[in-house]
This record gives sequence, structure tokens and C-alpha cells, in this order.
Amino acid sequence: MRNFSELTEREILALAIANEEEDGRIYLDIAEGLRGEYPGSAKVFSEMAAEEGDHRRRLLDVYRSKFGEHIPLVRRQDVRGFVQHKPVWQMTPLNLDAVRNLAEGMETETQAFYRKAASRSTDVTIRKLLGDLADAEVQHEHRAEQLSAENLPESVRAHEDAHAKRSFVLRVIQPGLAGLMDGSVSTLAPVFAAAFASNDTWQAFLVGLAASIGAGISMGFAEALSDNGSLTGRGAPLMRGVITGLMTTVGGIGHTLPFLIPYFWTAMAFAIGVVVVELAVISWVRWKYMDTPPLSATVQVAFGGALVFAVGILIGSS
Repeated sequence: MRNFSELTEREILALAIANEEEDGRIYLDIAEGLRGEYPGSAKVFSEMAAEEGDHRRRLLDVYRSKFGEHIPLVRRQDVRGFVQHKPVWQMTPLNLDAVRNLAEGMETETQAFYRKAASRSTDVTIRKLLGDLADAEVQHEHRAEQLSAENLPESVRAHEDAHAKRSFVLRVIQPGLAGLMDGSVSTLAPVFAAAFASNDTWQAFLVGLAASIGAGISMGFAEALSDNGSLTGRGAPLMRGVITGLMTTVGGIGHTLPFLIPYFWTAMAFAIGVVVVELAVISWVRWKYMDTPPLSATVQVAFGGALVFAVGILIGSS
């Protein structure tokens, strides 16, 4: 990689052209990714891509007049100091807030680049163009707001934001909550049964560890194989499986870790405290994202957890 200060004016222009091309492609990729579910936002990004195309044409005209037809390949990943943007295809399914923040960051970065490039240029024409483009990036931010106002009136934006929230709940919260509930509740019985049966915290820890990892693998596969998400809108099955499996393991590991404490009743007290926290978190998530009344969510989760906990103690003490 080279420092920006080492670039010639020809290389700076080549870098600017490459940046505009890449930014335009990113905006078009975002527009294509949003078109099916968020047509209003997709139109905004399509028009922003057209703006980038106009900047690129202005840069090309000046470059041809100064340096001819050949443009050296200079990319932002070749120059120190540029932010590396993740390809849009690696961000799917697209999150509205994430792509809006990405676009804002790209505009700010490009504006700073043009300001710095203009300050280093000794050619009047190039310096003027770079300064104009820096100003255009400021206007572009306002233009983006204008485009949003034109294509995303409050009703459309509210509808898209509500749809994005539903998608997030379907693709992340629901599989995560299912895993957390299964891991937190289903592993209570074997962990506490092993603890009371053996009065050995290490044996209880081993049982809890095995139960948590085994449940995580089982739940992960079950979720991944349940449906491919094409009709339900629940997203990629592999991602859902990973989320469910990890949260199942986390739910079981939480009240297993206290049994690393060698003192039985101390470990038991900490484990019970962790269980209370786990059930409270589950109740909060159900209230926050699943529209379950807080009292109802707490009673349902607490009753289920207490029932499984009692089964574990009864079996372990028998």
C-alpha cells in the first residue's frame, strides 16, 4: 500500500474515478437488494448511483484532457487511510438502518478525500474540479435527504421500517429466543439432577456442559432444516440454525458455569441466581419483541422454569 501523499495528480484522478465507480456500484447493489421489500428506498439509492455516475463523467473528461485515454488501476484498498467497505452481497439480508448509515459514511469519506486531494493539486483545472466535487458531496448529502423526502414520505418510510422490524424479529429474534428458552429451561433438569445426585460440582458441570452443547447442536440442525425461508420470510436457514444453536448453548452454559466453584452450596446459590436472570431476560425479550404482556410473559416463563427445576431436584434427590 502507498501513502496518499505519495500519489501523483494523475494517480489521484485515477483513484477518484475508481472511487466513483465503486460507490455507484455499491448504491446500485443496495438498490437491487432493497427493491423487492423496500421499493421507496431502492429508488433513492438508484438515483444516488446516477449522481455518482455524473461525478465520474466529469472526472473522466478532465482526465482525458490532461493525461489521455489510459487510466492506471488505483483503488482505495491500495492507499492507506481509506475505509474498506464490505461488499453488499456479504450484508444480505440488507438492514435499512445499516445501508443508510453506510451511505452516509461513504459520502463523508468521499468529501474528505476530495478536500485533501484538492489541497495537494497544483493544476488549476484539477484543483477546481476536486473542490467542486467536494462541494457536490456536501450537496449530495442534502440531495439524499431530498430524494428520501420525495420517494420516502412518512407513511412509506414508516411502512418500510415496520417491515424491517418484522423481518428482524423473524430472522434473528425468534430463532434466538427459541434457542435461549430451550437452552435455559431444558438443561435445568439434567444439571440440577446431577448436582443433587452426586453432590459433586464438577460432575454437575460436566453434565451441564454436555447437555448445553448437545442441545445447541440439536436445536441448530432442527431450525436449519425446518424451512428454507423462501415462503415464510424467515431468512437463510443456515444463519437461523447458527443463531438458534449458539443461543441454546449460551442458555445452558449460563447456569452450568457456577458449578466450576468447588463449594456445593455456593455453586448452587450462584446457579439459581443465574437461572433467575436467564428467565428474566427471556421474559423481557418476549415482551419487547413478541408483544407479550409483561406479566403474562413473566408468569409463563417462570412457571415453565420452576416446573423443570423442580423435576431436576426431585429426580436428583431420589
